[in-house]
Amino acid sequence: MMTTSLSTTTMRLVRCGVAAVQVGRRALSQQQHHHHAVIDLRSDTVTVPSQRMREAMVTAVVGDDVYGEDPTVNELERYAAELLGKEQALFVPTGCMGNAISIAAHCQRGDELICGDRSHIFNYEGGNASTLFGVAMHPIRNRPDGTFDLEDAHAALRPDDPHFTHSRLVCVENTHNMCGGKVAPLSFINDVRAFCDKHGLKLHMDGARVGNAAAALEVPVSEIVAPVDTVSLCLSKGLGAPVGSIVAGPADFMYHARRTRKLLGGGMRQAGIIAAAGMMALKENLHRMHVDHAHAKELARNLSTMNGIDISLDDVHSNIIVFALDSPLKCADYVAALKERGVLVGLGYDPRVIRAVTHLNVSSEDIEDASERFKVALDDIRAKL
Repeated sequence: MMTTSLSTTTMRLVRCGVAAVQVGRRALSQQQHHHHAVIDLRSDTVTVPSQRMREAMVTAVVGDDVYGEDPTVNELERYAAELLGKEQALFVPTGCMGNAISIAAHCQRGDELICGDRSHIFNYEGGNASTLFGVAMHPIRNRPDGTFDLEDAHAALRPDDPHFTHSRLVCVENTHNMCGGKVAPLSFINDVRAFCDKHGLKLHMDGARVGNAAAALEVPVSEIVAPVDTVSLCLSKGLGAPVGSIVAGPADFMYHARRTRKLLGGGMRQAGIIAAAGMMALKENLHRMHVDHAHAKELARNLSTMNGIDISLDDVHSNIIVFALDSPLKCADYVAALKERGVLVGLGYDPRVIRAVTHLNVSSEDIEDASERFKVALDDIRAKL
């Protein structure tokens, strides 16, 4: 009776899995059909899982990750740690949580971190360092390439005086989102490491798109993150997973990181379903990011030939393109006209510029098609002046 019962249960699970895959195939087919109609360049966060990734999720072996018993999560964390060259790694729901966990693990209440004034940590993560953990943020000016002057960082250091917070952490970003996907030179990261060592500070990298940086520099990801104490890596942007990020660092850091993840509600149970997607993202999509960069450069070249668009080809380092319009053309009007033509772009982080981002769901044919639509939409808004 027990064998029959187990067999019946197994068959039901298999049928459910097959049904889920079939539903996934129909959904993917619908999304692909929609994709041919609309070319979405708003962000690489809009990527959808491939059919193989969906099937890996359905068939993933799972357990309770809070107990440390999900084998797929454990495998992902081991693989990510090795890939990044760090002692340990932790799977977390989001990149924002990954950065917050890192800040909390490095700092105590009343400490201060130093970061760029255009960094994602400072501008777009809800001020969580201060709001949740009592860590002050001291922004210094980012250069156009996403780096900053170490003299500015030195000036931001707090003296050992009861009037001030304790300077504890420096945060860098690579690639740099608000600076148009710029790639920080390895020399800069090494210089920041030396600065931190000299002044007794920890160094964290917001590496949401560090895979893009590795592709641009043609070096392993581990080489880029070697100088930093900790790094966060997003699995759901250009890598194509539906959800999740990795935080990696030394074992003593990870003890505090794991506790902070639980504190923030990030302890997941049968998380192997999404960890399977993350594993496939790292193993199969990390090596292809140079394709997205080539598409970005191709689109940028096409835009540069259009009268009224102001773009620097030298500024396209990775998969992010930022450009402006000549007066009296308005960016908001152009974004609306492009949307009418089936191309989605964003106003970026400045209403005076437009941002387009290439990713694994955008093909070379899409770039050719989008380029023509960019041209037609530009004629549309010019005709209305």
